[in-house]
Amino acid sequence: MGLHPLEFSECYLDSPGFREKIKAHEAELDKTNRFIKELYKDGKNLINATKQLGMAQRKFAQCLGEFQFEYIGDAKTDDERCIDESLQEFSSFLKNLEDQRELMMRNITETLMKPLEKFRKDQLGAVRAERKKYEKETEKYYSSLEKLLNMSAKKKEPQLQEADIQVETMRQHFQEESLDYVCKLQEIQERKKFECVEPMLAFFQTVFTFYHQGFELAKDFDHYKRDLQINIQNTRGRFEGARSEVYELMKRIRETPQEYRQTSPISCEGYLYVQEKRPPPFGSSWVKRYSTFVKEQKILHMVTFDHRSGGKMGETESVTLKSCIRKMTDMLDRRFCLDLDITDRPGTVLTVQALSEDDHKFWMQAMGGKEPLGHYLGRTFSKERGIDAQLDDVGLSFMKNSISAIETRGINDQGLYRVVGVSSKVQKLLSLMIDEKSNEVDLSTSEDWDIKTITSALKLYLRSLPEPLMTYGLYKEFISPAKGGSPESRIQAVHCLVHKLPERNRQLLGLLMKHLANVAAHSKQNLMTVANLGVVFGPTLMRPQEDTVAAIMDLKFQNIVVEILIEQHEKIFTDAPESCPVSPAAPEFSAPTRQSKKQSRHNRPLAVYNPQALNIQNAVGDSSNLATDETSMGSNESVSSQSSSASASEMPPVKMDHAPLCTSLSSGSNSKSPTVAASYYTPGASGESQPAATTAASEKEKPEESVTSRKARAVYQCVAEHDSELSFEVGATFNAVTHSREPGWLEGELEGKRGLIPENYVEML
Repeated sequence: MGLHPLEFSECYLDSPGFREKIKAHEAELDKTNRFIKELYKDGKNLINATKQLGMAQRKFAQCLGEFQFEYIGDAKTDDERCIDESLQEFSSFLKNLEDQRELMMRNITETLMKPLEKFRKDQLGAVRAERKKYEKETEKYYSSLEKLLNMSAKKKEPQLQEADIQVETMRQHFQEESLDYVCKLQEIQERKKFECVEPMLAFFQTVFTFYHQGFELAKDFDHYKRDLQINIQNTRGRFEGARSEVYELMKRIRETPQEYRQTSPISCEGYLYVQEKRPPPFGSSWVKRYSTFVKEQKILHMVTFDHRSGGKMGETESVTLKSCIRKMTDMLDRRFCLDLDITDRPGTVLTVQALSEDDHKFWMQAMGGKEPLGHYLGRTFSKERGIDAQLDDVGLSFMKNSISAIETRGINDQGLYRVVGVSSKVQKLLSLMIDEKSNEVDLSTSEDWDIKTITSALKLYLRSLPEPLMTYGLYKEFISPAKGGSPESRIQAVHCLVHKLPERNRQLLGLLMKHLANVAAHSKQNLMTVANLGVVFGPTLMRPQEDTVAAIMDLKFQNIVVEILIEQHEKIFTDAPESCPVSPAAPEFSAPTRQSKKQSRHNRPLAVYNPQALNIQNAVGDSSNLATDETSMGSNESVSSQSSSASASEMPPVKMDHAPLCTSLSSGSNSKSPTVAASYYTPGASGESQPAATTAASEKEKPEESVTSRKARAVYQCVAEHDSELSFEVGATFNAVTHSREPGWLEGELEGKRGLIPENYVEML
């Protein structure tokens, strides 16, 4: 089990366990801070002490190899496991480089040192400042609270009201600070995975760029680097999605904190001050205890905990409640008090004090307390009712109508399902379409509704169902296989679970998955790959009943399940499963298999890593979260599958995936390979960043000629690795050659087929 998620609702309880969780997060960030400082120091040694290069590299490698990332939740995705293992991989590469004794570290300052130090100062430094502020607010609030509670009830009412208002203001301020601090802690925990690893990745590729004698090692690294970059991009994309959900949850809790206070239907908890009577003449004292009341057994568990004494936890005491009566101020000079009749101690009454009037009402209701005037202090919570969507024939008809319209009119629209429509129009359309009296509109031919309104209405319909399409009951079973196991075992488990769904649910899900597979097939035009669709529809089709941070952390696994459904929709929805386990459980976690380093070597020259080319211009307006993994990484396969490798009989330039990660480096060992200007990795390049210089740079600056006026001839043989690429022999002539949208690639026709051509494999005629 990694770090526990920090629930926003716990900010209002401020329990001892919650404080322990915060300490664990703080300790992890302190460890990360020390790690980055040490890494920065060692990097300086590599630059300034060339005579000590061997020793500095070994120390640096050791530092990398010993550090491991902690994660939030009970499981990691394949991407996160690969990222976790990346430091050990980097360590191994660096030890191999040390044997060659070459000084190849000229670019280390820009690619490694500055990004890491910037992350440490800007991000970790900000957390430390928030930590001090949080501790200060804690001290202020609890001091003022005790001062209020010690105030005599006989004071004038205006004085009491003024004191109540002051403490309430401090309480709200303290809780606001607590929410911000908890959110910041978890954000940095997730952010550090890619913020720390990406500069290290840059450092290693910079070293290989200068290592003319390190070709074999660079080829090993190239295969791993491509997979890791996909892992980083996927993790970053999931982080952005989860962060928006976390902020939304925090906003809802801020608006109605009382709805989230009781975290369990069978118990309630919070702080109470307990009166401890002493023998005369010592009187009595009031001790703050964190109390948990189990309703069914009527047992009250109390543990002593003082925030101001370093958060030390005392012994736990449990008593069984017989009755609860409100204690009047004329009997005790304190407000918010309750008398508890204890069955464990016949004739003994335990007096406790709540923290406020609202808190007093809360405990009265929870313990079945009696009011002197018989007044019932109940709380009611209202929940706004949304659109009355049902899983019936009308809903099925609307889905078919919408899908037909989307595939007829907008299958190639960029950002399909990611670009949202105007909320009022979306709700109007959905209300119209689920009304049996007015749902005869054919969206395929109607020009009254644009595509983004139709796609948004389709998603709103699925979100408005009384229960998610994949049901609450099967949620944990669907999530479980996505957290581990081989791809085959995941597909089998999901296949079995789909056939456990109610017939109507399975019918509608199959219809949707067939449609989404069609959308993904047009990803070159609409940019909506299988992974992107998983991000959009994961939370829409499946979600847990509880609304917590822990549930949001499972969003990444929901996406994986939807990816499997899209990729395997024909098998899953057409064929019945051959055999299914009685009770699917989480498979043993195992890292995805990789080819051995010897098998993964390509007979090609060393490449220079350029992540700026990994990102494409965001053409989808306000859809800033549009993931570009498949478009930018150039794979028609799911990111969860392993990259295939191909060999060549000669040594042509490196053939990129659709958005090339590298350009060929000139080498005396292969006189046929064209010379290409080296470009260096710049971590954290934004989606608007332009690709680094390549051989095609001058070509791209020229006005593009007409489609039919250019020809090209192949100077190297090429075997296509994807359906969208062309295979050709040396000397093949291409017609209608144009620049592709993807940097480093051309589009052309050969023998009646049009497809992608690596730009550095041909010469223009």
